[in-house]
Amino acid sequence: MRVNVLGVGFDDTSIEQAVSRACEMISGGEKAYVVTPNPEIVWMCRRDDELSAAISEAALVLPDGIGIILGAKILGTPLACGRVPGIDFVAVLFEKMAGFCGRVFLFGGKPGVAEEAGLRLSEMHPGLVIAGTADGYFDDDGPIVERINAAEPDLLLVCLGAPKQELWMARNIGRLCVPLCAGLGGSLDVFAGNVRRAPVFFQKLGLEWFYRLVCQPSRIKRMITLPMFVIAVVMRRLRAPLKNAE
Repeated sequence: MRVNVLGVGFDDTSIEQAVSRACEMISGGEKAYVVTPNPEIVWMCRRDDELSAAISEAALVLPDGIGIILGAKILGTPLACGRVPGIDFVAVLFEKMAGFCGRVFLFGGKPGVAEEAGLRLSEMHPGLVIAGTADGYFDDDGPIVERINAAEPDLLLVCLGAPKQELWMARNIGRLCVPLCAGLGGSLDVFAGNVRRAPVFFQKLGLEWFYRLVCQPSRIKRMITLPMFVIAVVMRRLRAPLKNAE
C-alpha cells in the first residue's frame, strides 16, 4: 500500500529494501521502471494526467525530496522509512550489480556526459558493465529504443529531466527489452563529475535543494512550487477533519 501525498502514491521503503526489489526485478526479467518524485513533480501531476498515470504505473515510487517526507507527516500518514534519494538508490544498486557483472545503459544529458559518467562508474564499481550510452538529444524514440535493446542492458538509466523521463519510460516500456528502467534527472552530470552533490551536512539535514539553489540561482523559478506544495498539503490536512466529521 502506498502513502498518498497530494494524489501521488509513494512506497514506504528503505534504500536497502528498494535495491533488493530492484535486483529481484532484474533477475526476474521484468519490464518495469522506477521513479523518484520530489514536490515539484507532485505539483506537475496535479495538472498533467498523463504524468500522474505514468508515476502511478511505476514499480517503485521513491520519495526523493525532503518535502515529500514532511508533506506525508503533515497529512498524518508518515513515510516511516524516510527519504530515498534516487542517486543514492542507484549507487547502492550499482554495487550489487557489479557483483554479477550487471549491464547498465546510460541515457541522457548533453553529448559526452553519459560517456564520461560511464568511465567514472566503471572505475568506481569494478565488475559493472557499461553496455552503452546515448545523450538526451533526439527527435525519434525508435532509433534510441533499438540502440538500447541491441545493448541488452539489465538496467537503463533515463536521465532526461522531469516530466520528460517519466513520460518516456511509460510510453516506451512495452518496446524496451530491459528488465528495469530508472528515471534519475541530472544524475549523469554528478556521475560525470560536472556537478557536485551537496556536502553530507546538507544531505543529512535534507537541504540539498537549498545547496543547489545557492549554486544555481536560476533554479529559483522552479523553487516557487515548494511553498505552493506546502500550502496545498496544509490545506488538505485542515480539510481532513471536516470530511471525517461528515
